[in-house]
Amino acid sequence: MDMRTHVREAVARAAGAEPDQVKLEHPELAQNGDYSTNIALVLKKGKAGAEKIKNAIKPDNVIAKVEVAGPGFINIWIRNEVLVSIVKEVITQARDFGKSSSGLGKRVIIDYSAPNIAKAFGIGHLRSTIIGQALYNLYRFLGFETIGDNHLGDWGTQFGKLLYMLDRENPKRLNIEVLEEMYVRFHQMAQEDKSLEEKAREWFVKLEQGDATARNLWKQCWDVSMAEFYRIYDLLGVKIDETLGESFYEDKMGAVIEEAKKKGLAHESEGAWVIEIPGMEVPLMILKSDGATTYATRDLATIAYRMKRWQPVKIIYEVGGEQGLYFAQIFQAAKMLGYTDERTELVHTKHGLYLDTDGKKFSTRKGKTVKLEEILLEAVERAKKLGEDVNEETARKVGIGAIKYFDLKHGVQSDIVFDWEKMFELQGNSGPYLQYTYARTQSIISKVQGSKSSIQLDTESWTLNFNDEELAGLRWIYRFPEVVEEAANRYSPNLVCNYLFELAARFNTFYNKHSILTPPEGGQTKQFRVAMTAAVGQVLYNGLNLLGIEAPEVM
Repeated sequence: MDMRTHVREAVARAAGAEPDQVKLEHPELAQNGDYSTNIALVLKKGKAGAEKIKNAIKPDNVIAKVEVAGPGFINIWIRNEVLVSIVKEVITQARDFGKSSSGLGKRVIIDYSAPNIAKAFGIGHLRSTIIGQALYNLYRFLGFETIGDNHLGDWGTQFGKLLYMLDRENPKRLNIEVLEEMYVRFHQMAQEDKSLEEKAREWFVKLEQGDATARNLWKQCWDVSMAEFYRIYDLLGVKIDETLGESFYEDKMGAVIEEAKKKGLAHESEGAWVIEIPGMEVPLMILKSDGATTYATRDLATIAYRMKRWQPVKIIYEVGGEQGLYFAQIFQAAKMLGYTDERTELVHTKHGLYLDTDGKKFSTRKGKTVKLEEILLEAVERAKKLGEDVNEETARKVGIGAIKYFDLKHGVQSDIVFDWEKMFELQGNSGPYLQYTYARTQSIISKVQGSKSSIQLDTESWTLNFNDEELAGLRWIYRFPEVVEEAANRYSPNLVCNYLFELAARFNTFYNKHSILTPPEGGQTKQFRVAMTAAVGQVLYNGLNLLGIEAPEVM
């Protein structure tokens, strides 16, 4: 039984409540203990009831003392012996510390990244990629069978415009830049010749009907785009399990349309077919008047396929907040069609935007979309300036890590003002600061490994009369598994960032105030401090790894 469960059950017994009624929180101030609960207030027993509950919670091998504060909050302290044992647990479990089996036997699908083919990987898709990967890592860490699905935007009327241009111009050299330029030029031409929009629609209908020329031109766009995307994913250190773009569902969309009609859910409206969603004014279009399918048709086919193939308990869509209404419609339509029921949760994380310092959507000085590769390469160059002789590999880890951490430390649904200076602060809440702290712990450990004073885990011999800085570290290390679980449950990787930053700050305060390798108290104190340093380093490593950030041994 873990420590948190032990405390919850002790409180529940004392209060005559069920364990799931007991909500435990960590007090903001250390003098208020390690856990706090308002169960007395929930049960409407007030301060007098809180005193009775407190008296019924007897100190044991985990709980040191219990006190009542304020109108009826119950504060609980954990024994130092238990906090010390967590240090040993971290070192012995190493990269497995914080893992859980709570998700065993359950599948989660995470739909993330999803760039559009024929377009450069823009910064607009960076948040989805980074947050989605972090959520993927968190759920796997908790024991879930986690499936990442890169649902590429590779189908739709917009491709009719490209196919028209490719057929018209037959370029000798094809790359992302050429495709983007042709797309922009199509719109310029269409302003003068309104018939081009209809021609583009005709080309997409050809594509859907299997026309050989249309299919060949589309495949060229797909191949060029994927080569570009994989290059960016390699730079980011991201690898997604499945790449099932919208085109994969081409032969599965007809079944959605027929089922919606058969069940009486779809009706004709001005030549198109739509599904009326209860409580929503705008219907969901599944078939256009020209016979072309829509995003909705493809997304419903995707849900049907995922449910049949994987039977997930949860599908998480890491997609921007501007799609909120659309996903609310899709989720409701999927239930109406019987694709999902109460056993499967559909979640839209609704991430915010990157903003420039003027509060507008982030763009280049020329007003064009920011290409992600340009941002990533600049981050690597900035990382090289953080110290002397920073090699290319370390600069890549630190630069890419800075970008990822800066994103993830913000709440998922928050808009982010893109700020290079804050991204690389070595004394602030940044990726490089955490990486530097990790490297510091490894430097200390390297000085004792293999010698007589290498890490000792004889916790019974350690003194329990710790100073304030040591206790501050001990009282933070044990929280890591709880933070991981909460971050996954709330789809909030920023909770891991907050935790790691506080852990690093507490360790650096301890490091700056006390000697680790040559303490005046002697051997046992040294053994404990080295072990705590190793534990801090391991937790930093595990946490950064969950965020998709590499932890260099030397900086």
